[in-house]
Amino acid sequence: TRAAEELRKYRQGLQVMKGGFTLSGGEPLMQHRFAAKLLAASKAMGIHTAMETNGYYGDRLSDAELGALDLVLLGIKTWGSDRHEDLTGVDITPTLEFAKRLARLHKPVWIRFVLVPGLTDAPDILAGIAEFAAGLGNVERVEVLPFHQMGRFKWERLGLQYTLGDTQPPTPEACERACEVFRAQGLKAY
Repeated sequence: TRAAEELRKYRQGLQVMKGGFTLSGGEPLMQHRFAAKLLAASKAMGIHTAMETNGYYGDRLSDAELGALDLVLLGIKTWGSDRHEDLTGVDITPTLEFAKRLARLHKPVWIRFVLVPGLTDAPDILAGIAEFAAGLGNVERVEVLPFHQMGRFKWERLGLQYTLGDTQPPTPEACERACEVFRAQGLKAY
């Protein structure tokens, strides 16, 4: 593909610097055929491969296609079926099944979790995600990402109602408390 040819230009530099290629989006698996081809081409060039995904469309890739991935950055938005559907509009089950599948395949995973005050910071949400992640056995780290307002302009530009306009970023102390919940389960959290 043209994208693979573009990546080939950077292959030597990526290898020398021990860098890699991360496929992100939106959601890269909405274009799963393109994603599979680009990841396979990258892997064939000897480039470390990663993909940032919420895993909802993870069943679109075969186990062989997942073989081209060195790392998955898996976004888990919240915990609990009802909460997840209210927040994202979709069921959490495909995300959790994808996470379990990655564990069975021994694929390294970094969990990415956005801490939103009043929305995703409840103790049972943190505890649920932490327990699930610890039980997988392939989670190398958890990234607790503090909510921010930098994406607000996108909503406004699209003419969509932005419901988090009054939400403040979490304090550094709140972020550290969240990390401690994950660390208590034996996970590395930052």
